[in-house]
Amino acid sequence: MKDVSISGNGPTDELLQMVVFQLGGEEFGVEIMKVQEIIRMPEITQIPQSPEFVEGVINLRGRIIVVINLDKRFNLASKEVDAHSRIIVVEIGENVVGMIVDSVNEVLRIPKSSVDPAPELVTSNISREYITGVGKIDGRLLILLDLAKVMDKKEAAEIASLA
Repeated sequence: MKDVSISGNGPTDELLQMVVFQLGGEEFGVEIMKVQEIIRMPEITQIPQSPEFVEGVINLRGRIIVVINLDKRFNLASKEVDAHSRIIVVEIGENVVGMIVDSVNEVLRIPKSSVDPAPELVTSNISREYITGVGKIDGRLLILLDLAKVMDKKEAAEIASLA
């Protein structure tokens, strides 16, 4: 994983530091301050009668963490877990949750001025409600996830009870 900085339009342009990951053939970013750690795929214990997008729970150094599958959450074609698959452990509201992603690419600093509001439909299936904006970096588009919206309050409460 590499750390890259893209310069902005001037010395006052605020930089966003993002963890960039692949999901369903698209590049996504989440604020690095929301990421606690990135881990390889451990054994996941399934939980009966949990929401469809919940894969199960893992034991991370004595902490039980609920793991969600973002492919299922966003209705994307699921990719088989492989050597590149990772779990990004993030804070969503009061919960610490693991998100399964296809791979983690890099940590990137992008100028806030290069981020546009999310268009009506960013990808074929991902609703705009989950997205804070789209960053333009050297001809690439980076979809910035709004972690607070990945789960609604009811789902967050249900997930908290699972852990």
